[in-house]
Amino acid sequence: MGECETYQVPWAGIGERIAVYRRRRGLSQAALAGLIGRSESWLSQVERGISSVDRLSVLLDIARILHVDVESLIGRPWQLTSGGVVAQGLDAVRQVLTQYDHLVGEEAPNVPSLPELRTQVATLHQDYQAARYEMVVHQLPDLITLINGIPRIAADERRGSLCTYVSAYVGAAKLLTKFGVSDLAVLAADRAATIAVEADSLGARGMAAYQVVCAQLRDDRTDEAERLAVRMAETIQRSVTAQTPVLMSVAGALWLIAAVAAARRTDRAEAWARLDAAERLAELLGEDANHAWTAFGPTNVRIHRVSVAAELGDPGEALRVAVQVDSTRLAEGLRSRRAQVSLDLAWAQAQRRRDAEATLHLLEAERAAPEVIRYNAMVSNLLREMHARARRPNSVLHDLAVRAGVLV
Repeated sequence: MGECETYQVPWAGIGERIAVYRRRRGLSQAALAGLIGRSESWLSQVERGISSVDRLSVLLDIARILHVDVESLIGRPWQLTSGGVVAQGLDAVRQVLTQYDHLVGEEAPNVPSLPELRTQVATLHQDYQAARYEMVVHQLPDLITLINGIPRIAADERRGSLCTYVSAYVGAAKLLTKFGVSDLAVLAADRAATIAVEADSLGARGMAAYQVVCAQLRDDRTDEAERLAVRMAETIQRSVTAQTPVLMSVAGALWLIAAVAAARRTDRAEAWARLDAAERLAELLGEDANHAWTAFGPTNVRIHRVSVAAELGDPGEALRVAVQVDSTRLAEGLRSRRAQVSLDLAWAQAQRRRDAEATLHLLEAERAAPEVIRYNAMVSNLLREMHARARRPNSVLHDLAVRAGVLV
């Protein structure tokens, strides 16, 4: 690819910008749509402002083909957190993840007992699943410093301590992926994967693999992510029995993320087949649990059916399958999972230009988990679009956009 153009088309609509740059490249709507794996009718709707490009991977593909920067398409910087809001404390996380004091012989801190470390790691995961992201940011530097001292733990506790190390770095990778800090997310996931192999734990390997997949998807490495998710799910599933709920949950979670990956490349049949594979495991598990911090169970599978429909750009299907979701059945504390249904429904209604209904769903998500609204790229895009096309001032929408960091 040659040098990217930086000229800014002087209006706010992403669709209009795409149309101008497409014509400048001499491409028809059919040609550009084919190159990004979407239909001509979808691209036509995007250019007319009826539909939105709410997937970073598609936006990156369009920018690459049109030889422009992503910023030229969206009219603003995008290398921030997922919602465009800079999370305080990320510099401290970066510092602790990228220092290698042990290589120069510096003394490691006194490591707490293994039960105490496990409690701290569990608290990190609980706060993350409750969408207390800013709290997790501030916990991470001290916790990672302690976790890095785990090799000093006695040999008789070694396997348990290594699994705790994996769980801590999985939690770190989750947060960094959520915030869109791709380099650190990949680093944290890789450390979890390396130690998971040393721990000789299939469950730990699956947890680490899941987070590697999430980091790769966020980094737009969909093919690599999909291959790993499917291979790891198949590997773990061979060892699943009715007496191994952790393995069942980890394999199920991998099938769910593999379904998202298939949807991202618009393979509807494969996405639904993988959701069906996850549903069979959820039925075997028989409950909405949270083994290995996966939130896996029948309800989470249904939530993913809504998300996959949204990923496929099918608002009608998203609204249809959402009727089957009862988020109150989720395990206690899974506020971010509860909010996800409302986010996907907000997207679906916004695609139909039913902005009042979309706003209500966003408010519902905010009630469940305020920080989900603040640190979510799709929410930021929806709020910008709905605010731009509002025919009259809407104080509810405006105030929500301010709380989300979209407007000041």
